[in-house]
Amino acid sequence: MAVALAPSFREMFDELSSHPDRLGRIFRQDVQPTVRGRYMHWDSVRHRTPPTGLSAREWWFGIKLARRPLLRGLPLQDAQGERFVVAMPDPALEMLHQIDQHASGEIALSEAVTNPATRNRYVVSSLIEEAITSSQLEGASTTRLVAKEMLRTGRSARTRDELMILNNYRALQTIRGWRAEPLSTERVLELHRVVTEGTLDNPEAAGRLQRPGDERVSVVGPDGSVVFHPPPADQLEARLGSMVDFANGHGVDGFLHPVMRAVLLHFWLAHDHPFEDGNGRTARALFYWSMLNGGFWLTEFISISEVLKRAPMQYGRAFLFTETDERDVTYFALAQLAVIVRSIDNLWAYLRRKMDETRGIERALRGSELNHRQLALLGHALRDGEADFTFRSHQRSHGVVYQSARSDLLDLERRGLVMRRRIGKTFHFRPVPDLAERLSGQAAG
Repeated sequence: MAVALAPSFREMFDELSSHPDRLGRIFRQDVQPTVRGRYMHWDSVRHRTPPTGLSAREWWFGIKLARRPLLRGLPLQDAQGERFVVAMPDPALEMLHQIDQHASGEIALSEAVTNPATRNRYVVSSLIEEAITSSQLEGASTTRLVAKEMLRTGRSARTRDELMILNNYRALQTIRGWRAEPLSTERVLELHRVVTEGTLDNPEAAGRLQRPGDERVSVVGPDGSVVFHPPPADQLEARLGSMVDFANGHGVDGFLHPVMRAVLLHFWLAHDHPFEDGNGRTARALFYWSMLNGGFWLTEFISISEVLKRAPMQYGRAFLFTETDERDVTYFALAQLAVIVRSIDNLWAYLRRKMDETRGIERALRGSELNHRQLALLGHALRDGEADFTFRSHQRSHGVVYQSARSDLLDLERRGLVMRRRIGKTFHFRPVPDLAERLSGQAAG
């Protein structure tokens, strides 16, 4: 995943300053900060045909020159004290507008996420999805089916990979509880402890920064190549303090869009890599906290890791582009904004599909007096004839009290739609083999 080091603005300026004719050609071309709407890195620009009369390097200088008025400094610095910068080109503004429209505010939303009767089920499903995929990005190999069974039934983790997923789930639940409160260094450390507890080779490293004398971990891309070496351990405590100030709305002059703040917070922790392990999971959890804290409440229904998992190389390249072009975080920000937009699109598609399924069952069972939880369970059972439900898993899936879950399942058993059997001390319910026919018969009756 090698990326060419971009020529710096100063390097290009020194090269061209003694050639006014070349500078004149660049200015006459009216070079824009983007190329066909894309905020391109030198690694891509150098392979494209430049405007007539310009070399690739002259074109790159024109692009860098056009970007300079858009760039603003950030409190994040590299190990040598040089500040990172970020721009707000048109693609970023367009995606932020989409996120504003669909992830916050009082707008027309699917009844699945506005109706208290169904909202909890979608929150739980999203938390489970993010917990699993975020762990899989870090190497957890447990199957999705087994992981979902563990989280829904509440059983203990049996393997280290399962514990990674369970820890992620607990961390996301913790984040939900902090949404209205400011961040602190203690909470960042607590979040890391929750994410990594019981999964580290060195258990003492959970919830603490790396120390001088520790072997510093490198940031490695999906293909195993080193993306960059993070700052030394003796800087980490001060850097964490600056990151927390930034997370709480300080450190930047003027207005910074809260979604951009959340994205940059994600980058900041991933760049500093302050922990022995679990940095990626902690960074993604902090992103969720920042989004929820900024009022983007729909974030609790989306899974960014699901999208990242489908294109892990793009995630790594976004870091590389920033590290190889004068600390310009715009590359990473644009990549993450695209991930958020895609995650929201996936949510709407998922909600439309689920609501269509539920309405189909409701139409077939109109007048049956089944509640929304029972309808959702039957929809799941129709799609998976081997589905297994317990009082506890049904309770967790819908966020209701145990007695409500128990009543739901016993009522479905009485109606002849599920079968009960005892495994150990627990009752398990499975759909009857001819569930579809029975439902059709009840609807016709």
